[in-house]
Amino acid sequence: MGVLACNRNGCENIMCARYSYEYGYICDECFEELVKSGVDTNIAEFMYLEKQPPYRRDAAEARFNVEFPLDK
Repeated sequence: MGVLACNRNGCENIMCARYSYEYGYICDECFEELVKSGVDTNIAEFMYLEKQPPYRRDAAEARFNVEFPLDK
């Protein structure tokens, strides 16, 4: 038995529980992103596009709060 690695380009997650005969394995993170991308998403294109690092709201908010401080 293999490690069941996600077949999305750039994803390093393993132990994936979802499998497509056409596209291979997909991890929960990529599956959630696929669902959020909408029903009209081209699955082959999605699997080919490299996975981006996780979104870090706290870091983005800290940066933009400096540029756009709240009026007090």
